[in-house]
Amino acid sequence: MKFGKSICVLNVGGTRYAFTREVIKDFPLRRVSRLHACATEKEVLELCDDYDRDQNEFFFDRHSQVFMFIMLYLRSGKLRFVPGVCELSFYTEMLYWGLESVHLDSCCQKRLDDRMSEIGIDTISEMDVGVSGDDSQSSGEQVHETALTGRAKWLEKMRKTFEEPNSSILAQLLASVSVIFVLVSMIMLCASTLPDWDTAKRNIVEEQRTVEAVCIGWFTAECTIRFLLARSKCEFLRQPLNIIDVIAITPYYVTMALAQAGVPDAGLGVAGVVLRVLRMMRVFWLMKLARHFLGLQTLGLTLTRCYREMVMLMVFVFVAMAIYSALAQLLEYGLDLGTQNPDFASIPASAWWVIISMTTVGYGDVYPVTVGGRVLGGMCVVSGIVLLALPITFIYHSFVQCYQELKLRSARYARNLSVELLQ
Repeated sequence: MKFGKSICVLNVGGTRYAFTREVIKDFPLRRVSRLHACATEKEVLELCDDYDRDQNEFFFDRHSQVFMFIMLYLRSGKLRFVPGVCELSFYTEMLYWGLESVHLDSCCQKRLDDRMSEIGIDTISEMDVGVSGDDSQSSGEQVHETALTGRAKWLEKMRKTFEEPNSSILAQLLASVSVIFVLVSMIMLCASTLPDWDTAKRNIVEEQRTVEAVCIGWFTAECTIRFLLARSKCEFLRQPLNIIDVIAITPYYVTMALAQAGVPDAGLGVAGVVLRVLRMMRVFWLMKLARHFLGLQTLGLTLTRCYREMVMLMVFVFVAMAIYSALAQLLEYGLDLGTQNPDFASIPASAWWVIISMTTVGYGDVYPVTVGGRVLGGMCVVSGIVLLALPITFIYHSFVQCYQELKLRSARYARNLSVELLQ
């Protein structure tokens, strides 16, 4: 900047901030730092709304309180919504100054996703607030580099690579390799239960062990690295997917330890049963796919948010099952009218017929033979349909909302990834 005084004043919505030229030059917000490179007032007015040459004051007709929170973010590294300000308005101000939703804290990101899904929009483009894509991307990178420097910046980048499969090209490559290992492991597990496998494995036992060891090695290394890179180790161990990872990996090492102790794989005792159960627990590896597929993530998030509705559904079914089981046992067996049905000799036995009737499965292996029992069966089927349908509406709306939120995040990652590919 070859005009004005050495002190530059930023007037944002009536609030004035004074900085030196050197600070303006290296300012984390790209829109502000570009003022230093302006050679004419025309170039300045492309970045701000007005300019006072005498006072060397730049006017921005933007929300002053939002800008104050952004300044606090540049100092502390935490960005949260301003109380009383619409989430979309705050996000628009962020885009204007060159920030993205990834700079928000996770709780505020969720609020923004909820708000955008409520009004049915996927994203707010930079063009909507008069910011070019290059400006926004450059500013976002500059702010990120300011907030995280040196070792912390490298650790954060590595953490995103392993935790967020869509965050970069390298993350997508690692996710693809992980999916391949999961599929190979599942194929080996399914093949080992085939009748002809016992004969075939005599010839390929070494190859099987090698493939299994390589898969386990990959999963163990991945889980260990993610644990070391986690911001909070306790929070990492409490996450459901991480617990599933540990459950899926542990059986292999337990099996190897028992084998080293001389316990036979096909033993008929308790140890042999434990080995077979542990080996079958590897099916939990399929849950690792939830990290990479939007549908499984939506299902998990929906179940997490709708646990009250799920509990309510289970209570409905349990109460109805208890009532109909007692009545069915009484009508089919307990009254002793000359037509005792042995399939309903007890209430627990009747409960099996009630549950398959309420869910309209109807295997046909158990059925009432008395008139009263058949009338009760019709009532059981109709009431089962009604009871199961009552909480479904809440679960459905939660599923749609969760899907919209995750789709917004996926679209945001895809946009950032496309910019990375173009650079």
